[in-house]
Amino acid sequence: MAMISFFIALAVLIGGYLIYSRVSEKVFAIDDRKTPAIANPDGVDITPLPKWKAFLIELLNIAGTGPIFGAISGALFGPIVFVWIVLGCILGGAVHDYFSGMISSRNNGESIVRLAGKYSGKVIEIIMRIFSIVLLILVTAVFVVSPSTLLESLTSGNIKAWIWMIIILVYYFVSTIVPIDKIIGKIYPVFGVILIGMAVAIIVGVMVKSDSYPMLELIGNLKDFSKANGSLPWWPFMMTTVACGAVSGFHATQSPMIAKCIKSEKEGRQIFYGAMVAEGVIALIWAAAAMAYFRVNTVDGWGILAELGGSSTSVNQIAKGVLGPVGTVLAIVGVIICPITSGDTALRSCRLIVGEWLHIDPKNKKKRILLTIPLFAAVIGISLWNFLNPHNFNILWRWFAWSNQTLAAISLWVATGFLFKTKKNKYLSLFTALPAIFMTMVVSTYLFAEPELALGRFIPYNIAIIIGSIITLLLSGFYIFKLLTKKKENQLEPSQN
Repeated sequence: MAMISFFIALAVLIGGYLIYSRVSEKVFAIDDRKTPAIANPDGVDITPLPKWKAFLIELLNIAGTGPIFGAISGALFGPIVFVWIVLGCILGGAVHDYFSGMISSRNNGESIVRLAGKYSGKVIEIIMRIFSIVLLILVTAVFVVSPSTLLESLTSGNIKAWIWMIIILVYYFVSTIVPIDKIIGKIYPVFGVILIGMAVAIIVGVMVKSDSYPMLELIGNLKDFSKANGSLPWWPFMMTTVACGAVSGFHATQSPMIAKCIKSEKEGRQIFYGAMVAEGVIALIWAAAAMAYFRVNTVDGWGILAELGGSSTSVNQIAKGVLGPVGTVLAIVGVIICPITSGDTALRSCRLIVGEWLHIDPKNKKKRILLTIPLFAAVIGISLWNFLNPHNFNILWRWFAWSNQTLAAISLWVATGFLFKTKKNKYLSLFTALPAIFMTMVVSTYLFAEPELALGRFIPYNIAIIIGSIITLLLSGFYIFKLLTKKKENQLEPSQN
């Protein structure tokens, strides 16, 4: 039972939380002001929750099947995926989630869209609004079809997928319009514990059966795995494949939801930064399990994993292989519950963002329902398109992945704007600007390197990297110049309540 690379990565993740989360808290500079849940509760979306419950809800909101499916697909890049999960999570993803939540709390729980306008300008707000709404509708639709098809297979086809789709959609609609503490606040903590328990059981199973499922070590395995991975090199495709668990823009739409519910700014480090690190641990476990179970150091193992990818089938095979019948039950629970819980909070976040845009009072139940209906209709339309054309799922998922990381880049730039405008020491803004530049380079390069869906079919890979780098320099330079020339009277911190 070597697993040296895995345990080192796990130790660095935990150490990153203990050290870098406090650095993030210090850069943000928490104080004793009242949070929205204490100052302005509305009984629907803004309501105080215990810290432990807020943490578990935040974890399930941001996690779902993301750190499972994405990490399994990321295993195709080889052990280098450990480096991305660990460093991406500590330096980028957890910082991204912490600042998204805490800046929202400082602004009465406003969405990342409104914050983008306040700290980055109206143009960025418009871009962020479009990306957020589209991304959230895509997330909801994706997490209607996948659990429905799995449930059909588990019932031996006796209950068709379209029936399960109707049931899940009805749940989504109800969960979106009722107060957050009525459904989400009651069942999500339980599901959060299940998600954590599932990951712990898997890694224990791999450790016990390490002779049968030897894990790849980082040292000695930094070769080019792209041939086994559909000719996709790790840059930039690993960064879009493994989003949840490393860096994910979807989280910027979820953190403000819990920012409305924390009772003190002191809780933010454990809830926002901590939940992201917990998700990183889950992703690390599933990436390690995939590499061990499928024996990806062999040609056949690579082929099987490449064919299955991050799917419910691969999850089921890993769980069943390392845990037997118990693992099968865990896999079923995980790949059904997790996507459903991601879908309903995505739709709720979408409703909040649009409602904020249209100045609709969330306490008015009738208006909440009327606002949800058109969003719900869009989810149904995309779900049916995906259901009737299953081969479109990969297309939908790739553009979802790119949109997700684009949102992450923008959110980090918003955090940079916040730091630049509200702190006397402007160099503090580098804390978020550096990961923002990195993610900007990821999504810029992706557009020109993606071999099937974007310009990569026409542009050589090396040229795509150069173009992506130039675009990153131009965009980053423009944003920084805009901050430097912003009028000083706009550089104000939200006042204490």
